[in-house]
Amino acid sequence: MRSQARLCLFAALFALIFTVGVSAQNPAPTQTVVASASASEKTDDVRQQAFDIVWRTVKDKHFDPNFGGVNWDNVREQYAPRVAEVKSDGELYRLLQQMLGELHQSHFNIVPPEAIISDETKEPPTGGIGVGVRMIAGAAVITNVEPESAAAQAGLRSGFVIKQIGEKTVAEFVALYAKSELTEAMQRLRVTRRVTNEIGGEPGSMVKIVYLDDKDQPRTATLTRNRLKGELSPRLGNFPPQYTEFESKRLPGVRNYWGYIRFNIFTTPVTEKIRAAIREFHDADGLIFDLRGNPGGVAGIALSIANQLSDKGGMLGTMKMRTSEVKFTIFPQTNSYAGPVAILIDGLSASTSEVFSSGMQELGRAVVVGERSAGACLPSYFQKLPTGALFQFAIADFKTPKGVLIEGRGVIPDIESKWDRASLLAGRDAQLETAIGHMTQLRQRERAVK
Repeated sequence: MRSQARLCLFAALFALIFTVGVSAQNPAPTQTVVASASASEKTDDVRQQAFDIVWRTVKDKHFDPNFGGVNWDNVREQYAPRVAEVKSDGELYRLLQQMLGELHQSHFNIVPPEAIISDETKEPPTGGIGVGVRMIAGAAVITNVEPESAAAQAGLRSGFVIKQIGEKTVAEFVALYAKSELTEAMQRLRVTRRVTNEIGGEPGSMVKIVYLDDKDQPRTATLTRNRLKGELSPRLGNFPPQYTEFESKRLPGVRNYWGYIRFNIFTTPVTEKIRAAIREFHDADGLIFDLRGNPGGVAGIALSIANQLSDKGGMLGTMKMRTSEVKFTIFPQTNSYAGPVAILIDGLSASTSEVFSSGMQELGRAVVVGERSAGACLPSYFQKLPTGALFQFAIADFKTPKGVLIEGRGVIPDIESKWDRASLLAGRDAQLETAIGHMTQLRQRERAVK
């Protein structure tokens, strides 16, 4: 049991950073090798080593020996000559990302050194303006505004539409990904991530936001970025620290209250907080787990939550590697919570969020409400490259207890409820309202039977 739990801890974090592939440039002229290698030659050697590691790792460790039908040897022949043409590490990372894109699977990513948070970081080095964003009907719509944030002070509200960030328009991002072979759902996800990344920056720095207000009138605001809120998680192997937010509260219920639990990523700092919240909400009419926008993280945490919500055991699913598999087995705890459970998901819910929501759904232990999830559910490792970048690569596939592959499909909600601008402008969370409405009906039916 202990070894299985340790293996489960290596589940995936859905990549938060996306890079765009670049076209090959003219090859550099051949140089004569001399006895004392120049700094440039040493740099070229390191880049070649990085390329070889990435290609060979996929070759040896991909969970599918057929690589989903991709001829990986031919991919090497296509991309290897282009390594000598790159002029910077940034170009190398874009080339590697383009090569990994040939697999058409999630969790194969290159994270540049500048995007990696150091173990010694005392305070978050980046900031934002305090908004959440989703792509709704092709528009970047603000879904929430943090109280007292730069956005709130500037008068931005849920339902407003972001049109431009600095000198870059959202339309440019949409057009960029529209040319790719990505599914429509993945295009929306990547555009959303791009918009979020552009909004972010160093605390104290300025960013211009062009947006449409509630009357669709264009407005412009220049905001000073706030320091990001949340706790920085500890490093887990090469899994870098992540900004971790946690929220729990009581919402008006049928007899008592609904217990509401939201966290933005599955990292170790939230584990005990979730356990404590579930214990605190022992007499709640029902529990609501809000995983909207949650990109995943450590799979062992999903199991920890499931253990507290089940008295019968079961499985969340199976992680299948090239030569073995690991079952995500639930071991119920004493005094587990027995009331109804709802899980909120959307198109940015991925990886461990999908493991948890799909498993609980198939066990009949939770109703899933919202929008189809990202379909990015491959357990992965992080490996450091000689250039200092991190290489994230999938080492397994994941199937639900009933054998359903989530990768590329996503988790389909039991009750569909889409983000909708009109509700946001009215200050309403339609998805949360739908979840509460469903559980209210469950409790009312229970009382009628009694």
